[in-house]
Amino acid sequence: MKSRSVLMIAAIALAFPVAAFAQSGDSKYCAALSQEYTKYAQSSEGKSHNAPPADVGTAMSKCNSDAASAIPVLEKALKDAKITLPPRT
Repeated sequence: MKSRSVLMIAAIALAFPVAAFAQSGDSKYCAALSQEYTKYAQSSEGKSHNAPPADVGTAMSKCNSDAASAIPVLEKALKDAKITLPPRT
């Protein structure tokens, strides 16, 4: 079950570069947060934790449609994991 969640997160994150051309600043930042969370989830540290919370997966899927609501969820998840947030440009 845990590996399915990690694979789902990875699949979502891989879809972001394709849509990056028409993204707003918030969408790009949200995608960067998603990529950082995916790296964490695939790392040995991330694998030692339970599957990512459902709200994180939902937030990742909203980066292109509702980045404003997704960003705080992803920032909190990364901060809770003690991951440095990517720069916001």
